[in-house]
Amino acid sequence: MTEAAVSVVIPTRDRADLLELTLRSVLNQRGVDMEIIVVDDGNGTATVAVVDAVSDPRVRVVRNRGARGECGARNHGVAEARGDWIAFCDDDDLWAPGKLRAQLSAAVQEGAEWVYAGDVTVDMQLRVLSGHPPPDPDHMLRDLPRHNSVPAGASNIVVRAATLGRAGVFDPRLCTCGDWEMWLRLARTAGRPACIPRPLVALRMHPRMASRDAGQILRDVEVIARRHEIPLDRARHHRWAAWMALEDGDRRRALRHYLRAVESGDWRSAGRAIVAVPDPHVAHSRRLPESARWAAEAQQWLDALLNASPHGS
Repeated sequence: MTEAAVSVVIPTRDRADLLELTLRSVLNQRGVDMEIIVVDDGNGTATVAVVDAVSDPRVRVVRNRGARGECGARNHGVAEARGDWIAFCDDDDLWAPGKLRAQLSAAVQEGAEWVYAGDVTVDMQLRVLSGHPPPDPDHMLRDLPRHNSVPAGASNIVVRAATLGRAGVFDPRLCTCGDWEMWLRLARTAGRPACIPRPLVALRMHPRMASRDAGQILRDVEVIARRHEIPLDRARHHRWAAWMALEDGDRRRALRHYLRAVESGDWRSAGRAIVAVPDPHVAHSRRLPESARWAAEAQQWLDALLNASPHGS
């Protein structure tokens, strides 16, 4: 295929320590003509220092006038973008070096307007904790009205700029889940996406993850459910919130969410509560890759990224 121009939008807010490796993983993309727009939603000084340190003309920083949140930062980056395709990467996530090339090839081959891949979760030493192949596009679209069935959130998606323009902007009123709300609109605008069933995105697990704010996420998904009139899977969301609480060692909060899952029709969550709540450490032992081959492929490129980093081992 001929090379396509891709604009990569990276929103960030006062997380320069995480941004550095994320930016390096994006710069490692092979065979793709791209620009990288780092949208600073914070104080700016440390972010600019990270970009200056990589010293690559493909990277530029734009500043928000006042904090706009993650969705507002993405919108600013899209407005600045010059590429035919738009890709998003959160400032704490990582990409395999062939991610963009593989996704663009698949999208062109299948005539798709957007494309996603598979993912893994890793710790801060980039050791794979969990992961499994993504749902195929038909299953992803089937489940999308019930929960965010696109793996790895915004860091996974590549979409034609014109298609994104027709779908509209990310809703800055949503503190979380703005990506899911956008995928619902993209599905209606662009139809079936392409998919790369390989682990090309890694999500770093750390205490500052926005996805750990379970209370805000549960509020936002209710807003999205009302807006789009979709059959939200509340039990699934409360099971997830219970697991986050267990990882934080908060048994009472975990029990409350398991009970809410039961109220939503998931009777098995009563058994989950009996097993997990007395020993919250079970939450940490659960994170195991479902496929050794899947984990090994991801670990290979993660190790190469870590070893090439100035701060790697």
